[in-house]
Amino acid sequence: MRGEFCELTNLCLVHSGDRYLLQNRIDKDWQGYALPGGHVEPEESVVESVIREIREETGLIIKSPRLCGIKQFPTDGGRYIVFLFETEEFSGELCPSDEGEMRWVCKDELKSLKTVDDLEKLVSMMLSPDLNEFQYVIEDGVWRAVLR
Repeated sequence: MRGEFCELTNLCLVHSGDRYLLQNRIDKDWQGYALPGGHVEPEESVVESVIREIREETGLIIKSPRLCGIKQFPTDGGRYIVFLFETEEFSGELCPSDEGEMRWVCKDELKSLKTVDDLEKLVSMMLSPDLNEFQYVIEDGVWRAVLR
């Protein structure tokens, strides 16, 4: 068999110039400022899933989300795949969700905030025209990010 178990998720960089919409996550396993997103539901398209997740978590309706990469890492028995989107087109009113407070953050503020570990590297990859993959690999028991 050539298949493996894959968990499918998405993240979206909603931005306006150098301002990024971030979520201050309250989940005990993944805390800090992060991009909003979530899981792809059964029979849901990947694009539909990111539009739905952003609406649920932020109150905003995004338009024309552009697939700008994939993030992936190994899990027990498979891999976790995150479809990465970005958009500057949105409407609606920003609101918090059960997952955390939403906040517009200037690019220059990122270094002073408690963010999830790979946020700056991830955003940089997502906005780069030359990169489209963010992969975690385990070498000699150490996790390492590889960008392609």
